[in-house]
Amino acid sequence: MADVLPGVDLDALASWLDEARPGLRTGPLRGEVIAGGKSNLTYRVTDGATTWALRRPPLAHVLPTAHDMVREYRVISALADTAVPVAPAIALCEDTSVLGAPFYLMGFVDGVVLDRPREVARLSPETARLSCELLMDTLVELHEVDPADVGLASFGRPEGFLDRQVRRWHQQWQASETRPLDQLARTVEGLTESVPEQSAPAVVHGDYRLTNVMFTPDIDRIAAVVDWEMATLGDPLTDLGLLVVYQDLAQQGDTIMPQMPSAAGFLSSEQMIARYATRSPRDLSRLNWYVGFGYFKLAVVAEGIHHRYLAGKTVGEGFDHFGDAVPVLLDAALAALADRQE
Repeated sequence: MADVLPGVDLDALASWLDEARPGLRTGPLRGEVIAGGKSNLTYRVTDGATTWALRRPPLAHVLPTAHDMVREYRVISALADTAVPVAPAIALCEDTSVLGAPFYLMGFVDGVVLDRPREVARLSPETARLSCELLMDTLVELHEVDPADVGLASFGRPEGFLDRQVRRWHQQWQASETRPLDQLARTVEGLTESVPEQSAPAVVHGDYRLTNVMFTPDIDRIAAVVDWEMATLGDPLTDLGLLVVYQDLAQQGDTIMPQMPSAAGFLSSEQMIARYATRSPRDLSRLNWYVGFGYFKLAVVAEGIHHRYLAGKTVGEGFDHFGDAVPVLLDAALAALADRQE
């Protein structure tokens, strides 16, 4: 593994770890960037005996309210004893003098992420279907967690959540905008004018999809749900709406997701919705609004990535297509809103 990491000074990390968790480290630290992250950065770090995962924000252009390490650490700590699988929380550092930004360490989960074509292609149709079923069942489990029971009663403000989310993501867009797009104003207007009555509050992951969970090597269960940077308390149907977006993109073979067609055994978005509906009592009659919001949210994320790419502040490969994806995602948001059920 590499001894020099972008965004991580291993000597500074070792000194901090010795103070934060005396005796945990037993040797010099080595590390490497874990490929696949398009927002927060994830690293594999080891002292030769134990391996951890380190999470920190991007190296530049950090959006307001985004990339919150304290938030991620708090939610995985809270969910440790629930039915939702998460990596063990090890230590949190809010002192930006150590690595230049807040970060945290968690236990390294050795599993399979279906984020590359070769991983997807090796699945049998039966295993592909099971991966989707496990994904949906875990989402229902998450949305059934009582926030107060796990110490997350103050994790967010559910009242007015949807209106506030539309405004917040519009502000995120304004902070990242690289060019004017007329679809943006129409999308924000459509979302604002048709906000549904909110579903009962729950823990919201914020970016739930097949590529944000780690499976056991046999793909027979989920080992850990990852990337909790957008987690909060609010309307959990925002998770389902965004998941529909991701699964539709995967069916199309879009570069934002690996291609996961129904012909290969993966559930369609309609089948995923049906599985959620059979296990959850929540009213899904206005789900198209949540799908439109999901496309809008993904467009904002893509614009932020494009902004960092243009500034030369992305780490790794696979960032050059995000700019072209943004107007396509906004068009899809408008189409979903136009097809909403009243």
